[in-house]
Amino acid sequence: MADSSLLEEVRANGSSPGHVALVMDGNGRWARRRGRRREAGHRAGLLALGRAVEAALASEVEMLTVFAFSDQNWARPTREVAALLGLLELHLVRAGPDLLRKGVSVRVVGDLPRIPPRLRGRLRRVVRETREGDRMWLNVALAYGGRSEIVRAARELAERTARGALLPSEIDENSFAEGLYTSGMPDPDLLIRTSGESRISNFLLWQSAYTELYFTPVLWPDFSEDDFFRAVLAYQHRERRFGKVFVP
Repeated sequence: MADSSLLEEVRANGSSPGHVALVMDGNGRWARRRGRRREAGHRAGLLALGRAVEAALASEVEMLTVFAFSDQNWARPTREVAALLGLLELHLVRAGPDLLRKGVSVRVVGDLPRIPPRLRGRLRRVVRETREGDRMWLNVALAYGGRSEIVRAARELAERTARGALLPSEIDENSFAEGLYTSGMPDPDLLIRTSGESRISNFLLWQSAYTELYFTPVLWPDFSEDDFFRAVLAYQHRERRFGKVFVP
């Protein structure tokens, strides 16, 4: 059960991050420590995702972006990839109506043509069914990689320039960002990474230029609502200057 005092402190501070990104790491280690298959860690990780969504809603976060499956994960054993994608499909389909009731609207970002057709169809259905959610956006990053996203955006700019739709002198940060999977979305204010690793692992590289980073040793399946609140509290006590000099 969540610690109500932590949530009260978050709300009292009145400056929750508008956009939180999550690198959900540690499923495999969680399962290994219990002598179980990695798939058991992924199942437990989906329960943690539900808790994170609840905590984000309680903290009045407007957008939550989760790193569900990277473009590097295709190199994992076929059985594990199939199990993980199957669990994601089952979870999102089952959670769709509940997410809508809570005001959550789902988006999916990443190299979606690489996703199996049936899963793509199920994802489109969840996106369609939750489009009226008005409390929080939940962005699910699938087949996603930060470097490949940047290359994709650069290629799109090159193609626009080659056909005369854009002059080289007109290329700026805004035109580049239009080619990203996250086009039209605000950059994350806070990025949380679990499992004790202190890196962002190719997630939202362009978007995280001024994002506050928070690393926790908690393995993702053990990540609780209180852990989310602690990350938000740490964010609330930081001074964000975006490269500018702070003048008291």
